[in-house]
Amino acid sequence: MHEELRAALAGLLDGLPPKQAAQAVERLIANYRGRTPTDAPVLRDRADVAAYAAYRMPATFEAVRAALSAFAARVPDWSPATHVDIGGGTGAATWATAATWEGHRSTVLDWAQPALDLGRELAAKTLPDTEWRRQTIGEGLTIPAGTDLVTVSYVLGELRPEDRRAVVAAAATAAQAVVLIEPGTPEGYLRIREARTQLTEAGLRIVAPCPHSDTCPIVPGQDWCHFAARVNRSSLHRQVKGGSLPYEDEKFSYVAATTFDATPAPARIVRRPQLRKGQVLLDLCTTQDGLQRTTVTKRHGTHYREARDASWGDDWS
Repeated sequence: MHEELRAALAGLLDGLPPKQAAQAVERLIANYRGRTPTDAPVLRDRADVAAYAAYRMPATFEAVRAALSAFAARVPDWSPATHVDIGGGTGAATWATAATWEGHRSTVLDWAQPALDLGRELAAKTLPDTEWRRQTIGEGLTIPAGTDLVTVSYVLGELRPEDRRAVVAAAATAAQAVVLIEPGTPEGYLRIREARTQLTEAGLRIVAPCPHSDTCPIVPGQDWCHFAARVNRSSLHRQVKGGSLPYEDEKFSYVAATTFDATPAPARIVRRPQLRKGQVLLDLCTTQDGLQRTTVTKRHGTHYREARDASWGDDWS
């Protein structure tokens, strides 16, 4: 899906002067995913949506794909037949879902018609069977019973607390599997933490990134759980974002939960591994002992080689 999405985005800002695109992006940076929840769409018209898609879709796609891949690794015999993307906007999470599984049908729900229209346009050739439906995101949201997978990516922070709880409740009630993604900030982590508690109270099992469904061992205010996805920037992406590097790292927090039996990893690497001479330091979240650091040395043989190849966010056993 990388190249298909890149190709779909390539002509998006044709005819829009770079300065105008940059100004639209600056306004979106100030408002989009802001600290103040809203009950109205942030994306108002096609110019807003085009700027957003060029600015955010590549990073959102990679973050969601990383979260879905971690989840899929724990449920290798399961795949969704139906997928609902709540607040999906231009469809980055739907592209990520298509990059993870085949043979499902996606429905994107969003309150911004310009975002839905552009999402449908971008996906027309690659994801033609996707349904794009205007829907208020919050209290009163309904999801078809028996939906296999619900994704909610970079949306909870836009909602008022009561709407946030309503969205998570609707997902937990209707879906076999729920994957929630937020920015990898302390605030984004707290929203994921709150939603995680809501999911477990509804009877769902946490599958990733946590190795258990018990209380998160992190002390709020002292640290936060987040991961990183590498995003290769196209020339369009660099132009809109004003960056010079050919890549960026998108930080994100997430939780994946299911109503069916699934086994989480024994442990998860929650920081970048530190490579030292003859040893690797791994910060882990574990099933029994909470957060801990383990040192893997050459005398551990195969484990040492595995540790040297391990990445932030990987399973560990």
